[in-house]
Amino acid sequence: MTFTLEPETEPGKKFVDTAAELIPDLRSNANAADSTSTMAAASIEALQQSGIAAAFVPEELGGWGLSSIRDWMLGIAALARGDASIAIGINMHLAVSRGMSTAFQQSGGNIESRSAAPLKAIANQQMLICATATERGSDNLHPLTEATDTDGEWFINGTKLFVTMSPLATHLAMNLRLRDAEGDHLVTTMMPIDTPGLNPQDDWDALGMRGSGSQSIQFDNVRVERKSLRRLGPWGEWSTGVLVNRTLGNVTLVAAFLGVAEHAREIALESLAKQTRNGEAVSSSPAVQQHVGEMEIELTRCRALLDYTGRGIDDWLRNAIPNPPSREEAHSLMQAYQASKWSINRGAIEIVDKAMDLSGGGAFMSGHPLSRLYRDVRAGPFMQPHSPVDIRRYVGQVALSLYPDS
Repeated sequence: MTFTLEPETEPGKKFVDTAAELIPDLRSNANAADSTSTMAAASIEALQQSGIAAAFVPEELGGWGLSSIRDWMLGIAALARGDASIAIGINMHLAVSRGMSTAFQQSGGNIESRSAAPLKAIANQQMLICATATERGSDNLHPLTEATDTDGEWFINGTKLFVTMSPLATHLAMNLRLRDAEGDHLVTTMMPIDTPGLNPQDDWDALGMRGSGSQSIQFDNVRVERKSLRRLGPWGEWSTGVLVNRTLGNVTLVAAFLGVAEHAREIALESLAKQTRNGEAVSSSPAVQQHVGEMEIELTRCRALLDYTGRGIDDWLRNAIPNPPSREEAHSLMQAYQASKWSINRGAIEIVDKAMDLSGGGAFMSGHPLSRLYRDVRAGPFMQPHSPVDIRRYVGQVALSLYPDS
């Protein structure tokens, strides 16, 4: 018997089942995208046509009405078993559309309201959103890209990195800085990708996740309306809202690296079923059996932790509706995410490494699928927040009730 994680909601089941059906096509597109460092447009189109891109859109607006973070994680893991670059790309879109759906429901859920329009556009495959919060020499709380008031008009200048899925997106969402008479603010905005002054740099050339389209984008006097800038909290400070939003928007990325590990394990076991040495099955070797056992144990641990984290976040959110959380409680939510992120990312790297060992020298060749997975899985620790050198300190601070302000 093989133990697997199963979704618990109907929208979640639809997400996971649909993703599983797409895995063969995602895999067939992935190698070409990796070799050319371009996005597989056919794969993104499939996610839109299948309904996955509209998973969080309420049913009355044409979507699936997904709400469970745990089930979202399982869907991303399934997509990553096909192509992790595509999985992390659509995850950005889903994170933003989830927030839009929540705002629509909290405003009363009027299908004729202004907040319903973009959700309808997503359901009609007319809107695809990329998102970014990363900049060189800074972090998510201290963006240097800034909106400034010039003669009564607002203009954005700066550069964003790792703008995943931007080559195919119609809109871009991001955080930035805004200083006015009321203070120094962390704000967010969204704009069409073809807005004048928004200049994609076409510079994505990375070790892994080469099919994610994570180029940088430069903003040169990009004009925006003041009302399109939504304040999140003070610039450079953790607020309850920012802690919750950064957790919910990024925790599902962890699942992508579990999906990579699951795919690597699948390749390794298929390879062992065919390998012989000196007339005997390689799988009969006690050393090979131990190596497989260690891989299975690590995968079981990662799956259990993902399940635990997803359930915990869903429970936390249900409790937060009638009981608005404090900043300290939001830090505890972020801490749970960070602990899982560290453990699952490291475990996934170990699993893929063992799969390489088990598959033999052929897996070292650039045309072998494990070669791509080996490079892709290494991206996990770099996903913000926090960096691989900061994460353990943050987890310890929260455990000691030394909640950081920034």
